[in-house]
Amino acid sequence: MIWLGIDTANSPLSVALVKDGRILCEQTSTFAQTHSIQAMPAIERLLSEASLRPADLEAIAVSEGPGSYTGVRIGVTLAKTLAWTLKIPLVGVSSLEVIAANGVPFEGVICPLFDARRENVYCGLYKSKGERLHRIWEDRHGALEQFLEDVACIDQPVLFIGTDVEIHKAAISARLGDQAIFAPFPQQLPRASQLISLAEQRIPASDIHQFVPNYRRIPEAEANWMKEQKQVKSHD
Repeated sequence: MIWLGIDTANSPLSVALVKDGRILCEQTSTFAQTHSIQAMPAIERLLSEASLRPADLEAIAVSEGPGSYTGVRIGVTLAKTLAWTLKIPLVGVSSLEVIAANGVPFEGVICPLFDARRENVYCGLYKSKGERLHRIWEDRHGALEQFLEDVACIDQPVLFIGTDVEIHKAAISARLGDQAIFAPFPQQLPRASQLISLAEQRIPASDIHQFVPNYRRIPEAEANWMKEQKQVKSHD
């Protein structure tokens, strides 16, 4: 089976082609360009390098969020459009889980983390059992301070992983001390081949028309609008 994997949920871009469990080609980059400019040309390059046509694709895996609203929307829209046009299955995977899978087989708890601004983070807790990854806490959005308080109650080493971990490294170390372990830089980037590996475990696929991003919180513009509506009603 030939899979296309697309991860644009955060600043890194990763796309890959996998056939029957073998990586044909993969591209992961952190260039400061918008994914709307990079993503489709990257997919076209990979197909060309693998001597494949879009019609040869048999399934698509996409990082469904959380992460950058714009990044998540670009990846999901692209994946849905291709899957619908080609009439092939679409499978979504948590962007936090994709990063967490880089930590397998760490003997402890794996914590993928993305910055969400204003001292907030997107994060989750996972544990590897053999070569498999299992979620032990639901992915969440919230204050870093509260999350670290919760993690401090776990009597196990915690591997923090993700390109945004460096932003909060000092705060994590100050609260958790030796309990916190930081993944080396080769493990910090999302890999679309890893995304595909996780997606293969989630067949049957999602309904293409019903599939939506998983933001884990509402957009700031929507939150501000709701706040304004409450203020208007309070003055009525």
